[in-house]
Amino acid sequence: MGERAGMARQRRDADARLTGTAPARRLSNKWVVLFLLLGIGLFNQGDRFLLAGLVEPIKAEFRVGDGFMGLLMGPAFALLYSLLAIPIARAADRMSRIVIIVVGCMVWSAFTAASGLAQGPWTLAGARVGVGIGEAAFQAPAYALIAAYFVPEQRGRAFAIMGLNTYIGQTLGYVAGPALAANATWRYPFLVMGASGLVIGLIALLLIREPRHRIVHSEAPPPRLSALAAQLVGIASYRAMMAGMALGVLSGLSFGLWGPTLFARAYAMPIKEASTLFGLAFGIAGLVGMLSFGAIADRSSKRDPTAPLRLAALALAAATALIVIVTWTPGLGVARWLAVPCGLLGGGWSVGVVVALQNLLPDRIRATGTALGMLAVNLLGAVGGPWLAGALSDAVGGDPTHSLRIGLSIVMPLGFVGAWLIWRSRRSLVADRERLVELDG
Repeated sequence: MGERAGMARQRRDADARLTGTAPARRLSNKWVVLFLLLGIGLFNQGDRFLLAGLVEPIKAEFRVGDGFMGLLMGPAFALLYSLLAIPIARAADRMSRIVIIVVGCMVWSAFTAASGLAQGPWTLAGARVGVGIGEAAFQAPAYALIAAYFVPEQRGRAFAIMGLNTYIGQTLGYVAGPALAANATWRYPFLVMGASGLVIGLIALLLIREPRHRIVHSEAPPPRLSALAAQLVGIASYRAMMAGMALGVLSGLSFGLWGPTLFARAYAMPIKEASTLFGLAFGIAGLVGMLSFGAIADRSSKRDPTAPLRLAALALAAATALIVIVTWTPGLGVARWLAVPCGLLGGGWSVGVVVALQNLLPDRIRATGTALGMLAVNLLGAVGGPWLAGALSDAVGGDPTHSLRIGLSIVMPLGFVGAWLIWRSRRSLVADRERLVELDG
């Protein structure tokens, strides 16, 4: 019994060192940290979707087409964002994460304001490139910093709360942006959101402290990027989690981005009405699902560290089945009812993967390891899925509603493969974590 107690105490001490929670220094209140990061995240997402909510007035002033606007909103932004996240996360593993986050917030906020001052389409394009550069500094460092402040048993709720930035940020972009523009011009929302982002970034810099252990530990040189990438790819649970999450995002995001168009075509609705209905029906349920999943993941992980992955796999498989059914549902009423379980399951499953990933990665490589994994997730999910569904729809041709349903029905079932990979990642999670701790040692 004494030996077991000693081993348990050693594991707790090691986890405290890994998470930056060792009591060597009085840190900021962890909930203040979380909600400040959530506030920054709202502008990270809101600035990204603001352009989408103001497409028509911008097109009218600059006399550009859908193709040009789509280039700014779609693959070009996602590719730049994903690639730059790697070197920025690398810097975050060597320096203060909060400084990296705040500098990124300043950059994207300044370029958001610059978007409102653009004098032509190409100056607007340059400003949006700047927004993408700044936003690449947020995701991986923010996840790593939250993991440093919250012990593993609390990370599910913390990441679920952090995940709300996606839903609320989209609302800022799609709803608040046009509302502000209605009382002025399309430029005004960019100026307001840019200035607001600068303010909250400064507040975060003043109130959030980097754990001292983190700064001392970072004096040791981290492994080379190529060596780290090879090491992580060799970790079975990491490889399976990231591949599964990428396929899950590909499936869900394809439905999420094409869903309003599908509703407009299938149910003979104006696109504005279809977008509002789709966003409310799935978005509210998604918010509840994400918060609920975080709480359930925390409770279950106390008994079994692999439980969040099991829940994530089951939720992703069920959500995938439901969105396929919704895609072919002939009646709007049934589709709206099915949106509730779709949102509850689809809104939360990724939290389980994020929790497991942060628990797997040692503190010294947490930001870079997260960014390397999210590179595959973002490129495959944010770039590949929506494009592939649209391309398949064009290839099928004929009735536009039927062709879109076919395109989505080919892409979305990849979520089942993702769920299977996430389920398999459970097998070696605990052993892989110990292996990474020893290598980091």
